[in-house]
Parts: sequence; structure tokens; C-alpha cells
Amino acid sequence: MRHGRLTGIAAAMVSAVAVAACGGSGPPTRGIASQTPNQIVARATHAIDRVSSVKVSGSVGDGSAANTITLDLNLVGGRGATGSMSEHGLSFRLVAVGGEAYVSGSTAFWKQFGGPSVASRLHGHWLRGPTSSGEFSSFRSLTDIHRLLAHLLTGHGALTKGATTTIDGRRVIALHDASKQGTLYVAITGTPYPIRIANGSATGGRIDFSNFNRPVSLKAPASSIDITSLKH
Repeated sequence: MRHGRLTGIAAAMVSAVAVAACGGSGPPTRGIASQTPNQIVARATHAIDRVSSVKVSGSVGDGSAANTITLDLNLVGGRGATGSMSEHGLSFRLVAVGGEAYVSGSTAFWKQFGGPSVASRLHGHWLRGPTSSGEFSSFRSLTDIHRLLAHLLTGHGALTKGATTTIDGRRVIALHDASKQGTLYVAITGTPYPIRIANGSATGGRIDFSNFNRPVSLKAPASSIDITSLKH
């Protein structure tokens, strides 16, 4: 099986989102819109440190449909993640919990990433592997939302403030990073969470953050196939 290709989706997602980077409504966060870009990012980083869960959705890639990665994931700090991802138009479901990652895809998906024999064996089944090492280790980053989001907020160049606007009913302020052609949108109502990161380069891409601190059910599939069994 071409394990590295499959696992690379998670790694590509994390790195591509980082390149792009640079709740509900409530009363205005005091003075945040008038603060400097670095002060606003510091406020957002402080807010993320206290998040227990978040939904991450959107797409990243090189501008072509063939090389676009889409994701719709619910991340739970210190526990894991659940949702779906896709590449080349082939999607798969993912559950990461208890130090294990579980992946379930269509026959077409498994043929692309494992070949006909693997597709036949995994049809209708979940594939299981540890996130501590090996082929599924890239999924481990999805269990640490604080580290992941903090990395997105600190890995930027010089920032300039843009206009305020509304995203999904929430007022936000834009922070532009010309060096990476990225824009970070931070809420100026309620808690100053990062709401969106978008890449204005030819590669495009946009990631939205929502459902902060909402309950997420994480449960390992009832049955699965150990990834090591595919090596024999």
C-alpha cells in the first residue's frame, strides 16, 4: 500500500494552512479594532489557548482542482478529531482518538492510495493505525489544536490592518501579511477568535474556524483493520 501518499494528506493540510495564515456574536471586544496588528494577534492567541474544541473547514491547494485538499474536521484539544478530508476529488472519513487514527474511504479512494487489492480488502471497513509513529503519525497534529492554531497565528511576516467586515454574522478585522499573501480575520465582537485565514496568491485557499467550545462526540469505530496487516 502507498501509505506515505495517504498520510501526506494530513501533513499537506497542516502546512498549506500555515502558508495561508501568514463562536457567536456578542458585545464589542474592548478596543481590539484600534490595537496594533501584533496586539490583535496576541489577543487571538490568548483566546485560542482556552479553546476546548473547534471546527476547521475549507480548502487549500495549488489553485487546480486536481491538487486541492478539502477538509471538514472537528478538533478536540488533547483528545482527537473527527470529520472528513479529500484530495483529487476522493474523500475519506477520519476519526483520531485514543492514540489511534481510523480512516474509511470509498473503493475509488482505496484504489488511488492503495491499489486494487487493498481496495478490495478495505471496502466497507475502517483502517486503523497509531498516531505516535508510522504511517498515521501526521494525524497526531490534529489532536493538539492549541499548538496547531498558535502556529498559524505566529508564523507570519509584517502585518497591516485592513477593513472590518462581517463573516457568518460576526464582525471581524482583516490582518494582511504581504510576504505570504495571506489574510487573517479576527473577531472584534465577543471573544477575539481567529475566524478565517485566506491566501490571496495563485494557489488560493481558505480555512474557516467555527463552533468554538461546542461538544464533539469522539468514538472509535466498532471494528477496524490494523494497518500493519496490509504489509504482509
